[in-house]
Amino acid sequence: MTRVLVVTGTGTEVGKTVATAAVAALAAAQGRRVAVLKAAQTGVGPGEEGDAQTVARLVPGVTTAETARYPEPLAPARAAARVGLDGPQAREVADLARDLAGEHDLVLVEGAGGLLVRLNAAGETLADAAVLLAAPVLVVADPRLGTLNATALTAEALRSRGLDPAGVLVGSWPEVPEQPDLAMRCNLTDLPGMGAGPLVGVLPEGMGALPPEGFTAAARRGLGAEFGGTWPGPGREAV
Repeated sequence: MTRVLVVTGTGTEVGKTVATAAVAALAAAQGRRVAVLKAAQTGVGPGEEGDAQTVARLVPGVTTAETARYPEPLAPARAAARVGLDGPQAREVADLARDLAGEHDLVLVEGAGGLLVRLNAAGETLADAAVLLAAPVLVVADPRLGTLNATALTAEALRSRGLDPAGVLVGSWPEVPEQPDLAMRCNLTDLPGMGAGPLVGVLPEGMGALPPEGFTAAARRGLGAEFGGTWPGPGREAV
């Protein structure tokens, strides 16, 4: 696994933080020193649990950091502007990731929302930070209808910038067997053809509420061999 991996989503609320924590959990279980960097945190006030703190709760022992946090649940550039700030710079994100990489075996950089959500007043995005890092990008996708287009657009944006997709990870799959509809089941077959790389796992919804040991076990079942898990691949999973 690469030293720095950027984690983005096809949109907001697709399970990026749980996906980031799942990758971190299996890497830590292998004895690797893991750090998680939140590129920008919005919708969280001082002292409240942000995404980095969620990862720390689910995967004790990992190093966590965030460049900045803003209280309103908006895109980082707008949230920053509303408190009179410019927002974090892409180079700031990249430099902090490099600093963490100097002391860790794996650094996961989690974005805010989708790949091209603006981080700052200059219009920089997580993609710009990934370019500076020359890091591959894991795409966390929603399993529902519409995900194929969103995943293909994200893949096109990555490749147009010379970035390597590290695969697609479904961030939240319904726990009840009757809930996944035909579109969702077909999407597991079709997502690998959207240009963002192979489907590397399917994570069950609700796993973020598990205690650390249970979370790691769920991560192992939901992630493929690329990330140290046992998920057998689309068409063979018990979903």
